[in-house]
Amino acid sequence: MIRTAVINDAQAIAQIYNYYIKDTVITFEEQMVTADEMAQRIQTITQSNHIWLVLEIEGELLGYAYSTKWRDRSAYRFASEITVYLTPHCHGKGYGTALYTELFKQLQLNTEINTVIAGITLPNQASVALHEKLGLKKVAHFEQVGLKFGQWLDVGYWQMALS
Repeated sequence: MIRTAVINDAQAIAQIYNYYIKDTVITFEEQMVTADEMAQRIQTITQSNHIWLVLEIEGELLGYAYSTKWRDRSAYRFASEITVYLTPHCHGKGYGTALYTELFKQLQLNTEINTVIAGITLPNQASVALHEKLGLKKVAHFEQVGLKFGQWLDVGYWQMALS
């Protein structure tokens, strides 16, 4: 059901993510991504000290979660930015919780990551609820830092220590 992402997942992952690019303000990316671009992202993340997971049910990829480098300075190497995306018809079914729970478990077992950080475009009540349910606490709020679809958007950051 939940497994490590592989390059062959790139097309399905790009399809999920492109919905959020095209139809929502949840991501600040504005250009659709190709399967090749997504394959490169998967490769970059999985070859580093980070994890990319997918949720697959009956052969259909329904969502993914991954951790990535928080910042470039070496002292930040123990912090990781996390994210989760689901196909739109899978919201509210516990899949985001399952993906994040497995991601946190693998980060604790297989990496030196101590802290996870999630950025959320605001308002986004469902995402805030998910992150807070899992123990992340709001630590920052930046006003009007993104402009997408002609509207200024805020971003909040949530954080949790894994240890």
